[in-house]
Amino acid sequence: MARPTDVSVPPRRFHDEPLVLILRHLKSTLDGAGAVRIEVPDPDLGRGCYPGERVGPGGGLVHRPLRSWCDLAEGLACRLLTPRGVDDTHVSLTFEPLGPEAPWHAGGSGPDDATSPQERYGADSAFSRVRKLEDAGFLCPWLEALGRVRLPEGARVLDLGVNRGDELAAFAWLEGAPDVTFVGVDHSASALAEARARFPDARHSFLVADLNALPEGLGRFHLVVSVGTLQSPGVDDHALLRTLVQEHLEPEATLVLGFPNSRFRDGEVVYGARVRNLREPDLSLLVKDLSFYRRYLHQHGFRTFLGGKYDLLLTAVRGPGQSSA
Repeated sequence: MARPTDVSVPPRRFHDEPLVLILRHLKSTLDGAGAVRIEVPDPDLGRGCYPGERVGPGGGLVHRPLRSWCDLAEGLACRLLTPRGVDDTHVSLTFEPLGPEAPWHAGGSGPDDATSPQERYGADSAFSRVRKLEDAGFLCPWLEALGRVRLPEGARVLDLGVNRGDELAAFAWLEGAPDVTFVGVDHSASALAEARARFPDARHSFLVADLNALPEGLGRFHLVVSVGTLQSPGVDDHALLRTLVQEHLEPEATLVLGFPNSRFRDGEVVYGARVRNLREPDLSLLVKDLSFYRRYLHQHGFRTFLGGKYDLLLTAVRGPGQSSA
């Protein structure tokens, strides 16, 4: 829903000033302001130029691409509104401070936090509004990761933390996708009800279960995927990884594991994992987890590839056609 933007300070016009001066202006003006508008050289004037190159009439303007302004807004915890043309050389940019982080990051599920822990990510939670695969920062890396997977006909795929099945839907978008069966596991009964309605065919089955105690008779799989789930509070991810490798993988198998490297805030995704009680992103725990996973998987005959952006995606392959480490 659109909301009014309170711009209380007249826009300042910039030409060739260093970016650090623009940053300082925004920081000082945003303090207590609803939003700040500035006028900057039109990024389209510098197509093919690098940030900082001179463009425009007489080379009197400094080029910065739109992506750079998006990054600046993110660094200031702001939303960058759609640029508006001012004249032949400048556009107007509005920086609007973001609201609070999504409630599930703090252990809640919504404004009233009235649902059970099992339904924190359920059908009626604040999280249910998120459609990751409608964001290119999630979609492109996910399709790239799936493109490395080679599954035989009749393969079995396990999705841990499947929720409503967004990641499973992406399999149908792949060219030449084999005929496989899917098993999804999640602790939210309401999310799985959505998944069953979405995938009513016999190739899909969904189980309500705790990831720390996977159902007996689950069997073995050619592919296991889990995105943004293994690092959830209460999940013993190291024990779960060992259980998967030792009990639930075929000799030739693949894992695609997603590690959150972002947070959601006021409808926006903000890059960078963050440790609780710290304002700034801190990737140290993420790097530690990834080091453990890669080391353990290498010890068990896998080769790995790490990609992704907002979710770092670790692809591990064991058997013929392995990906490059």
